[in-house]
Amino acid sequence: MKCRFALLVLMLFFMHSAHARDSHEQEKIDYLISSIAHLNGATFIRNGSEYNAEKAAEHLRQKLDYAGEKINTAREFIDNCATASWLSHRKYRIRFSDGHTQDSATYLYGRLKEYELSRPPEKPRVRVAHPLSSP
Repeated sequence: MKCRFALLVLMLFFMHSAHARDSHEQEKIDYLISSIAHLNGATFIRNGSEYNAEKAAEHLRQKLDYAGEKINTAREFIDNCATASWLSHRKYRIRFSDGHTQDSATYLYGRLKEYELSRPPEKPRVRVAHPLSSP
């Protein structure tokens, strides 16, 4: 009962309706979650229980929704949603179809690097002052 109450408190703390995430960062996060969802034959280990790829991706989407505006970048997503349990602080692990196991953070940082190397660099954003606005 205490665990459910703590989870409810955490969920309410992290819930926000609006997401201020930059579209490039959201694309990266979507890519990371999709890479989890499409890991055929992988088993995800969370708090000692095992889940298939789609259940793991669903869990990460839920955590991202709960975190709301607190997560603005793909790196924040990995560090704060996809690395460990908020309650137990136990690391998330992935056991791949070939039997080797890896921390989810290691896997996701590898996918993020792969994504960023395969895309052209983001253009810096330049703020243009409106000609009628005061300096």
